[in-house]
Amino acid sequence: MEKRFDLTLVVLIALVWLALAVVYQVSPSLGMPGYVRVWGVGALVFLGLAGAIAVIGRRS
Repeated sequence: MEKRFDLTLVVLIALVWLALAVVYQVSPSLGMPGYVRVWGVGALVFLGLAGAIAVIGRRS
């Protein structure tokens, strides 16, 4: 149960980072197009962590 919660939490964090990347990309008033890469890479990192948690959860 705890592993499922960890996976869900990491996936939700990744989705938040992805949403922030999209907001920075589509909102010209923010004037921060470079931050799209930062938030996008952050989302990929958290998705990678979610994948690792899923693999470890299946092995145990």
